Amino acid sequence: MAIRAFHLSDVFDVNGLHRDVWWPERSAAGWKWLDSNPARRDIEAPLGWVLENDQGRVGAFIGNFVQRFWVDGRLEHGASGFSVIVPSAHRGSAGKLIRTLLGQPNCMVRYTLNANPKSAPIYPHLKMQPSHERGHDFKLAWIVDPLACLSGRLLRMAVNRRPDLSLKLGEQLNCRRTEKVDKVLSRALPRGVRRITNLSDISDYAGFWDAYRDQGRMTADRSPEIMRWRMADPDLTAPPFMLGYEIDGRLVGYAQAMLSKGCSIEPPSLEILDLIALDGAEEALPALTQAILNLAPRLGAARVRLQVVNGFVLDALGGLARRARREGGWGHCHALFDADVDTAALDWRPAPFDGDYAICLRPTPQGRVKRPNVHKAPQPDPQFA
Repeated sequence: MAIRAFHLSDVFDVNGLHRDVWWPERSAAGWKWLDSNPARRDIEAPLGWVLENDQGRVGAFIGNFVQRFWVDGRLEHGASGFSVIVPSAHRGSAGKLIRTLLGQPNCMVRYTLNANPKSAPIYPHLKMQPSHERGHDFKLAWIVDPLACLSGRLLRMAVNRRPDLSLKLGEQLNCRRTEKVDKVLSRALPRGVRRITNLSDISDYAGFWDAYRDQGRMTADRSPEIMRWRMADPDLTAPPFMLGYEIDGRLVGYAQAMLSKGCSIEPPSLEILDLIALDGAEEALPALTQAILNLAPRLGAARVRLQVVNGFVLDALGGLARRARREGGWGHCHALFDADVDTAALDWRPAPFDGDYAICLRPTPQGRVKRPNVHKAPQPDPQFA
C-alpha cells in the first residue's frame, strides 16, 4: 500500500469511505470548492492523502485543511487533518497518514481540534501536545429540547446493536423550524447584537477583523476574503449566520453559527462555529452566546454546542459555561509546532473556526428527505475522526 496525494478523481472512492462510517459525503462541486481554498493554494499543499493499493483503489484517507494564521503582523500557515478514515482492513496505517500530514512543508503548525476517543491516544505518540491547557478535553453543550436529545440517544443505541436499522429508519428527528432563519434574525436579537451580512473589504466587519488581527496573538485568518469563500460552500443547505456585538456603534465581538444534523438519527444542533471578541470587550462573548441560545428553539435546534473552548472563553462565559453539559473526557485538541516556534509567546485561543468543523458538519436536510440509497448498512463507530 502506497501513500500519495489526493486527487479530485478520487472523490468516488473517498466518498465511499465516508459512507461506510456514516459521515457526510461531499458533492463533486463541494470537493472543487474545498480545492479552491485560497490558503491551501498559497503554499500549493495537497487537499489530502490516500492509501492506494496495487489496483489503484483508495483504501484510506486523510484530509488536509490549510488555513492562514497571523502572528504579530506576520502571515503564517497551519494545517488541520480532517476525515481520517482507516478501515479495519488497513488498521495501523493511520499513523502513516498522520505523519505524512505532519511532515508537509510551509506550515508553522499542524493540529487537530476534533479527535474522538479512538484517535486521541495516537496523537501524543506523534509528539503532538494539547493545544491549550484548559478546555482541550471537553465541549460545551446546552440542551434545548431534552425529549429530542433523549430520542436521538435511544435511536443511536438501537443502531449500534443493529446497524442495518439505519437504512430502514431513514431520516429521523428532522428539524421542525417554527420560523425561517432570516425572519428570526430580523427581529429576535437583543440590544447590542445585530446580524452581520456585509463581508466586503470596507465593511464594519472588515474593521473588526483588522483590529482583532492587530492585537498580535496567533489567530486564524478571518478576513472578509476568507469569510466570503467559506460562505460559498455549495453543499450547505443554508450558510452559517454571523452575529456582531456593538459598543457605542463599534463592532467589538462576533459569533458564527449554523444548523447541523450529525447523522440521520440525530436531532438538529445549532453549532457555534466561532466566538471571539476584542481585548477589553469580553462581555461580548456571553451576550452573543445567549443570543444564540435564544434563537435555538425558534430554529428547531435540540441543543446548542460549542465544540472548542479555551480558558479565556470559559472565564468570559462564566455562569453560561457552568450551565452547559461538558461532553468528552479525552483530549480533542493536539498540535505540533515547528521546533523554532516559541509557543508561550503565541497566546493561541483556538475556536471551532480554527478546526475542521465548518467543512465537516452535516447540514440539516431541507424539504422532504429520501432514505439513504447505499450498498450496505453504515457503521456508526468509525475508527478515527
